[in-house]
Amino acid sequence: MALELSERLETPRDIVRSKFNATSRWVRQLLAAVDHRLEKRRSRRILCDLTEDELRDVGLTRAQARAETAKSWFWS
Repeated sequence: MALELSERLETPRDIVRSKFNATSRWVRQLLAAVDHRLEKRRSRRILCDLTEDELRDVGLTRAQARAETAKSWFWS
């Protein structure tokens, strides 16, 4: 009696591959989240270095730029 493809049992290799795929997906998501937060940090540092004219062009005051720069790089 032959098993159909849908009834095939998972082999140890299939189980390892499945766990590896799930782990690698989780790692990629984690790295993407960290990269996003680091990009926010870089943007805030650049904002702090803008001149008054450049801040006016983007519609911010120096106080607003300082408040944004003071935010945590990781949590907000």
